[in-house]
Amino acid sequence: MKIQIINGPNLNLLGVREKSIYGNQSFESYFDELKAKYPSLGLFYYQSNVEGEIINKIHEVGFDFDAIIINAGGYTHSSVAIADAVSAVSAYAIEVHISNVHAREEFRHKSLLSPVCMGVISGFGLDVYRLAIESIVGSSK
Repeated sequence: MKIQIINGPNLNLLGVREKSIYGNQSFESYFDELKAKYPSLGLFYYQSNVEGEIINKIHEVGFDFDAIIINAGGYTHSSVAIADAVSAVSAYAIEVHISNVHAREEFRHKSLLSPVCMGVISGFGLDVYRLAIESIVGSSK
């Protein structure tokens, strides 16, 4: 099973930015933990601050991978194009957010991705990625 994790804008700064919201661990170190926990899965990670690059990655993996775990960051609330890309591919997607977006600013309460994703996991810190993986593995049984 192949799973692509895609992180959007500013998530390259995990472990450095707003630690009270996003924690103090880098995604790279967390990703190493995920790979060790799930050695039988093909886990892949991609991060970009550029909308078009995220769309290109979705197109690249969306027909060959089983699932996409996407944290589109701020693009969650503004990118029709990323939602269209997710909708266009055969891999199903799970939307994740490290923070509870519904406990934050009003503009974060609306997701353009949610309607085209299998589900949404939000507010459990970096553990949202593991929870998404567990959901994907559980649904394939």
